[in-house]
Amino acid sequence: MASIAFIGLGNMGGPMAANLVKAGHTVSGFDLSETSVKAAAKTGVRPATTLADALRDAECVITMLPKGQHVVSVWSALIALIPENTLLIDCSTIDVESARRAHELADEVNCLSLDAPVSGGTSGAAAGTLTFMVGGSDDAFAAGRTILEAMGQKIVHCGGDGAGQSAKICNNMILGISMIGVCEAFVLAEKLGLSHQALFDVASTSSGQCWSLTTYCPVPGPVPTSPANKEYKPGFAAALMLKDLMLSQEAAKQSGAATPLGAHAAELYAAFENAGHGGEDFSAIIRTLRDQ
Repeated sequence: MASIAFIGLGNMGGPMAANLVKAGHTVSGFDLSETSVKAAAKTGVRPATTLADALRDAECVITMLPKGQHVVSVWSALIALIPENTLLIDCSTIDVESARRAHELADEVNCLSLDAPVSGGTSGAAAGTLTFMVGGSDDAFAAGRTILEAMGQKIVHCGGDGAGQSAKICNNMILGISMIGVCEAFVLAEKLGLSHQALFDVASTSSGQCWSLTTYCPVPGPVPTSPANKEYKPGFAAALMLKDLMLSQEAAKQSGAATPLGAHAAELYAAFENAGHGGEDFSAIIRTLRDQ
């Protein structure tokens, strides 16, 4: 079992740290939010009052932060406080350039590092069923795999530095596009007098089948566990979907990739957030499509 410092104990980081404790690891946690630290302490995480306090005796450091600038800033600070051979893992969803910069910082102090963003949302974080998309060297992946397995169900080594973030960005661009497509189909079905259940029964077993339909159906009824049955309480907030779509468009611009549907999906979610719906589940965009 490892001694782990967990930096960022929010909606995702808190339950992830709790699962590390359940697996037998010793976990120290730090967050700028005192409320988050107190909540994590109730799950067995040792509350740290400073970054340096959290890092004390840590063999592994995990960060779960909002943006690339936060990851680079925290890693720039912590590399001055840790010994060589400390394993550094970032589980945030950030831009590829920042992820690669974080790896460079780890290299400067002879530490192994991984970018390991997740898919599965807050429910997956709580249940320990997340999917990790991992970038980094073979040695770093071998060192971190057991730790990641305590928080997730599927661990995929996607390639070298930044490959985890690349995979996450591509995956979530697919998700944003497919959700809009599924929502449009249900809106059209409503106009044509077709019931939600009828469309679901056909599309879920035909060529229109996808995760946005069969697991996260954007209308109440066919999938009882979807946010549509809970007044679109997230789940995965529209603001977070917009963040990921904007990351995809930044990556597309830098790499020269053509992503016209990704760009349009980003525009639609930007308008949805600007209309005050950023805190709703991303599937709630069906309401806007009905009104257009």
